[in-house]
Amino acid sequence: MAEYDLKNHRQEQAEEAAQDSEVERERLEKDFILETGSIPKTRGRHAIHCLTVIGQIEGHVAAPVSQKATRYEHVIPQLVAVQEDPEIEGLLILLNTVGGDVEAGLALAELIAGVSKPTASLVLGGGHSIGIPLAVSAKRSFIVPTATMTIHPVRHSGMMIGVPQTMSYFERMQQRITGFVAAHSGIREERFTELMMNTGEMVMDVGSVLDGKMAVDEGLIDELGSLDSALRWLYAEIERQGTAQNAGQSAKRGARRSTGQNTAKKTQRGGVEKSGPSRKKK
Repeated sequence: MAEYDLKNHRQEQAEEAAQDSEVERERLEKDFILETGSIPKTRGRHAIHCLTVIGQIEGHVAAPVSQKATRYEHVIPQLVAVQEDPEIEGLLILLNTVGGDVEAGLALAELIAGVSKPTASLVLGGGHSIGIPLAVSAKRSFIVPTATMTIHPVRHSGMMIGVPQTMSYFERMQQRITGFVAAHSGIREERFTELMMNTGEMVMDVGSVLDGKMAVDEGLIDELGSLDSALRWLYAEIERQGTAQNAGQSAKRGARRSTGQNTAKKTQRGGVEKSGPSRKKK
C-alpha cells in the first residue's frame, strides 16, 4: 500500500512539473512576442518562424519613444536562429514599414537573402524606402493589392558638408540599394532608377509610389497574394526540398552500394587470377 501511494505521489509530482513547464514556456513565448513582435515557431504542418518588420527600421540611433520601430539588434539573432535551428523549416517576413536606417535595412536584407531555408515576404500596408530591399530579399515575395511601396532617393538628416565627395557618397549608397534590389527581383537597375528619380508624381518629393499590382507588373514583387498564398508557397517549397534531399540521399546510398559491389567483384577476380598461375606451376 505504501509503495502504491509513493508511486501515485511521484506521478502527481511529474504531472505538476510538466504543467509548470508548459506554463513557463507559454509565458516565455508571450514575452518574446511582446518584446520582438515575432513568433518563434508556428504549429502548422511545418514549423515556420514569423518575423515582423514594422514602423521605422531603427539603426545606430534609437528611434523616438512615440514611434514604433524594428530594432536590428533584435532581428539579427532571430535570423541566425532560423538558419541554425533544425526544427525551424522556413521563414515568413511580414512588412508594414516606412523605411529607416539604410545600413541597418541592408544588413537585415543581406542576412535574409543568405538564409538557405525557404523564405517568403509579404508586404502589408506599406513597404517603403529601405523596406523595399527587405521585401525582395526573400526567395519569394508577395504583396496585397492595397499595399504601397515608395521608391525615392536616399535621404540624410543632420549636418552635411557641401562638397563633391558628399554627393559621390550618396550616389554610391544609392547604387548599393539599386544593385541589391535588381539582383533579388525582376526589375532592371535602369527602370528602378527611373522610378526613383520620377519628378512628376509626388508634389513634395522625388520618386514613385507603386500599389500592389503595379509592383508586380514592374517585376519588383513576385506575386499578388496574402497570408494564405505565402504560407502555401512555403509549405510547397519545404516539401519539395525535403523530397529532393531524400532523393539525393537515396542516390548516395545506391552509389555507395554499387561501389562496394564493384570492389568486391574486383577482389574476387584478383583472387582467381592469382590462384590460376600457381596451379599451372605445380
